[in-house]
Amino acid sequence: MREAWRWFGPDDPVSLDDIRQSGATDIVSALHHIPIGEVWSLAEIGSYKDLIEGTAEGISPLRWSVVESVPVHEDIKLAAPGHEKYVQAFTDTMKNLAACDVKIICYNFMPVIDWTRTDLEYTLPTGARALRFDYQRFAAFDLFILQRAGAENDYSQEDKARAKSAFAKMSEADREQLSKDITAGLPGRMTDTYDLEGFREALARYDGISKDDLRRNLLSFLRKILPVAEELGIKLAIHPDDPPYDLLGLPRVVCTASDLEKLFGEVPSPANGLTLCVGTFGSRPDNNLPEMAKRFASRIFFSHLRGVKRDKDDPRSFYESAHLEGDVDIIAVIKNLLEEENRRKNDPDHTNPEIPVRPDHGHQMMDDLNKKVNPGYSAIGRLKGLAEIRGVIRTLQKFEYQGK
Repeated sequence: MREAWRWFGPDDPVSLDDIRQSGATDIVSALHHIPIGEVWSLAEIGSYKDLIEGTAEGISPLRWSVVESVPVHEDIKLAAPGHEKYVQAFTDTMKNLAACDVKIICYNFMPVIDWTRTDLEYTLPTGARALRFDYQRFAAFDLFILQRAGAENDYSQEDKARAKSAFAKMSEADREQLSKDITAGLPGRMTDTYDLEGFREALARYDGISKDDLRRNLLSFLRKILPVAEELGIKLAIHPDDPPYDLLGLPRVVCTASDLEKLFGEVPSPANGLTLCVGTFGSRPDNNLPEMAKRFASRIFFSHLRGVKRDKDDPRSFYESAHLEGDVDIIAVIKNLLEEENRRKNDPDHTNPEIPVRPDHGHQMMDDLNKKVNPGYSAIGRLKGLAEIRGVIRTLQKFEYQGK
């Protein structure tokens, strides 16, 4: 496996020199400064790649191997009139990335919002901080802060009662912070920060859009771009919806193994693949991650390895645990990914059999508690996660594939 690390560019508090010290060899990054829907030019991509890969003699090299993400314009998701120009822009960006030999593209098809959390600084018993999604607090935001039209129809009576109780316990500062955490432009989103009115307007564009409509729009988009991706040698790796169920009245279509079966069954192109985000899929108890890693092995072009712990009383709520301590058997997942790599090494169609993997959403801990960090992307927590993942990989490689 290729050990990767997400980097948000020159303003990232974790520098490329810091990343080298982690032992990671690959960089996962994107041109975050380019507005959604605009073409990433050959010059911009080349300059950014040089920034990552240009090292002096004797310095450990880094390789920009995965783009996370090329954002998909909302008009494409809606199949709005004129959306074809954004499809063309995405296609032109793929061509320019391929020309610079960056050929794995992670993307998502989540409407309006990307990964969503209600708490970016949830304090663990250890004193470290984690990301958390609390379903009751999220419902409180939707029902009583955002006051989204029709929201009351999306929750059970019990959910509404709990949300009302949660809302009543919040101070005005708590409510403001919750709104900021949910609507702010997080590093994983690459869209502008919304005020509440702008947020309502963005959501309203999806009124009347069903799950079937959104899936149909995704498949239409892929049928247009995948033939080009195949010609370029590009691998497209869709990221699951996070959390993996409908939110805010918005449909979501990449949440379960059944969703993936539909995606790959309808568009069987060899360039149509998956970012196996263990934490995202694992926040649903009905997703069996080791089985999914085996079942969709040939489609996995990139993986996020992290853990989540679901609440016992309401499994829709969770916090992001240490990488090896979540509800998913991540060791079994890694084992299945290694088996797929071994298969690819004997397959002439796979010139790059290794799967890039990265630690994801590490805890804010130790010295990083007193530093400004991107939520979920502090240095020490991810370093710990990468070390744990590396240990699992090395152990499995030795004992499973070289004999005991």
